[in-house]
Amino acid sequence: MKHKASNRKTNRIELRRLGTEKTNFASADLDRKSALEIARIINREDAKVARAVKGALRQIAQAIDLIAAALSQRGRLIYVGTGTSGRIAALDAVECPPTFDVNPRMVQFIIAGGPKALGTAVEADEDSRARGRKAIAWKKPTSKDVIVGIAASGRTPFTVAAIEYARAHGAKTVAVVCNPKSPLGKAAHVAIVADVGAEVVAGSTRMKAGTAQKMILNMLSTGAMTRLGYVYGNLMVNVHPKNEKLVERGVGILEKAAGLDHAAARKILAAAGGRVPVALVMAKAGVGRANAVAALRESQGQVRKAIAQAKRGSEFRL
Repeated sequence: MKHKASNRKTNRIELRRLGTEKTNFASADLDRKSALEIARIINREDAKVARAVKGALRQIAQAIDLIAAALSQRGRLIYVGTGTSGRIAALDAVECPPTFDVNPRMVQFIIAGGPKALGTAVEADEDSRARGRKAIAWKKPTSKDVIVGIAASGRTPFTVAAIEYARAHGAKTVAVVCNPKSPLGKAAHVAIVADVGAEVVAGSTRMKAGTAQKMILNMLSTGAMTRLGYVYGNLMVNVHPKNEKLVERGVGILEKAAGLDHAAARKILAAAGGRVPVALVMAKAGVGRANAVAALRESQGQVRKAIAQAKRGSEFRL
């Protein structure tokens, strides 16, 4: 009992030393400010987030390359987090299929407490190393996978244990943290540190730390998908038009990428069965739907490669 009490005391002291837990003098007397003053204070502090993320760009690039390499070998990107970090991870993971039209298996998430934690706080699970190991073990990580642990403090037991387990089983591991020299950073192959400093509301890491995490995960998934060819130029060509807004977006993409007018873009999109990548390969390579589909299949959905391949096939047939 004495040992446990001593550990709790040590943990409290360590927590207070973290930059994200300190008092922010810029927001002193926040409760006495007007609405406009509060907004200005938060805005000034938020302006520091991009600079903090900029300091970690080399590590972010390393992680993008690891993820792209894993996904190209049919591996997975699996995010692990608790609380705010887990919810941000879930948001990035579930947005990848509609943005890039990839299989949901490709980018996954684990949140302490399971799916119910997305809408309800389940803080107790954060302290369980055993639950962290069990959650990642259920995913059966291998050398083909990249596991990204997200924790503002960098010391959440659930996430640290998950990363340690994944690394021991051959997976590449990445830490996204907001405090330097953290246990999570030390456990991972690549440590991405966005040192955002004290929060406007002391310890409320859903604020600057959460914003930094969202920015970094945006870079990781978008960077990897772009490297893999799921973006053409800077266009979201793998969009799957399931409603009128997305149909119009698809038509607009074809207008820009293939130099078509509105009517021609709509016509070729219809001929492609509503699939923007297929329509773009058809338009750029001058081939029919079947050849475009075959080129995309052989290039694993990479539009630029599929266009080149379809053009070569067309020239060969001539």
